[in-house]
Amino acid sequence: MKTEFEIKTNSKTHFEYIIIGAGPSGLQMGYYLEKSKRDYLILESGNKAGTFFQKYPRRRKLISINKSYTGNEDPDFNLRHDWNSLLSDDKSLLFKNYSKRYFPNPDDLVTYLNDYAHNLDLKIKYNTQILKIEKEGGFALTTKDGQVYTCKYLIVATGISKPYLPSIEGVELAENYASVKVDPDDFINQKVLIIGKGNSAFEIAEILMDTTALTHIAGPESIKMAWKTHYVGHLRALNNNFLDTYQLKSMNAILDVHIDKIEKKDEKFLVSYRFVRAEEAKKNVEYDRVIVCTGFGFDSSMFDKTSMPNLTIRNKFPDQNSKWESTNVENLYFAGVLMHMRDFKKSTSGFIHGFRYNIRALNNILGSRNHQVTWPNESLPINATKLMETVIKRVNSTSALWQQFGFLGDLITIDETSKEANYYKELPVDYIADSGLTEGKTYFVLTLEYGPNHDKLDPFDVNVIRINQSATENTDDSHYLHPVLRYYKNNEFVKEHHIVENLENEWFHKMHTEPLEQFFLEMNQEPSPSLLS
Repeated sequence: MKTEFEIKTNSKTHFEYIIIGAGPSGLQMGYYLEKSKRDYLILESGNKAGTFFQKYPRRRKLISINKSYTGNEDPDFNLRHDWNSLLSDDKSLLFKNYSKRYFPNPDDLVTYLNDYAHNLDLKIKYNTQILKIEKEGGFALTTKDGQVYTCKYLIVATGISKPYLPSIEGVELAENYASVKVDPDDFINQKVLIIGKGNSAFEIAEILMDTTALTHIAGPESIKMAWKTHYVGHLRALNNNFLDTYQLKSMNAILDVHIDKIEKKDEKFLVSYRFVRAEEAKKNVEYDRVIVCTGFGFDSSMFDKTSMPNLTIRNKFPDQNSKWESTNVENLYFAGVLMHMRDFKKSTSGFIHGFRYNIRALNNILGSRNHQVTWPNESLPINATKLMETVIKRVNSTSALWQQFGFLGDLITIDETSKEANYYKELPVDYIADSGLTEGKTYFVLTLEYGPNHDKLDPFDVNVIRINQSATENTDDSHYLHPVLRYYKNNEFVKEHHIVENLENEWFHKMHTEPLEQFFLEMNQEPSPSLLS
């Protein structure tokens, strides 16, 4: 049955913007285009929003945090601990209203996403699969049923949906995370090899652990734990029960190996591998099942030669510039997980709680670039005390800078002519130089960041020396998440100030405020002391 929107627009095939995909990122992008009153359409191959989450993750438990109770009434602060909600002005559209579980069932996310699409009246055409994208001036998108849609700007929000296969001889003989049947009863007393060391590998191991005779998890790199690296895509605690069975010698193992070959012999698999840290010692091991769990990559099959974007990072992502635009196809943009190319394994653009802020920034970039809309900003007096108070209030509540640490930043420009400061929120740090907002001005960039060696330390070791949290000197030694303010003059970096890390992530005390105010004063002594109170 067609929606009211589909009936009204059945004959309309050209739009200024077309978004491909009605997952979380497509909906978030649609919300901002709707709010900005753009001419847009979302095309979705499935019959509802969020179809990816009808199948994944296979264990039916999200690794995205849903902390409903924080003891705080500030909605922006609460989004720090709500990793599933999309941004909107509708207070009812928060994921905590759909689940109270800390690690929710993805079925609840599917319900939430469809309510989000419906309640906000987003313009979506379902059951519309794109087979080919051509570019000659604008974009032409041909659907499976022969319909052609055209647009000036194309935003791809399809996620990474194509299983990524490593270069292993015989890998096509193995089963895959995306399609393997995960009924534990099918694995009773079997020897299983799982290729990959990320969350998907351990997720499958967790499902099968009750019934397998033994399970080996294999790959050439060491496991990286999210609680140590602070990258949420690394192995999460809710998937690491398998580590106990390995270290407590319960017939399971983690192998640091290069896998050279997989062969099928008499309904068994013979796997040849070389140990990474044992002088490349070789071994052949027989398994009943081999499952590849090495993640997903970008499916570029719908692009023809006129629109094919350059790919990067083992061809898993489209290559993008500072505006999330293809480096070789003008007006082709990417939203959602695909944005993670620019902070790969560093920040959180691969997850809803990161890319929701990227998409808000992308909407501002599109408004500035295509519609002459100034990036939203607040004017402030050039006054050290006022600037300090603004920064302190911001770092104690912001979710965007908290989640997108080191990647998104606030920009404060100082205009000596107008005697004004302008505060711009949540720009990609590497976009600031391209934004045109800093020309002829001195400026500050505010971020939240971890220390440079934070991932080398054991966060549970009480003997690890941490900076004294009452310190006002050497604060750049802070290892944990903390605010950093950098000063630029003539587009050249001059100096930075670190507000010392704090266990409760609260920066209200005079040990935080006084050095920051002094930094603002000192940074503007030349050519004139205009920041003086």
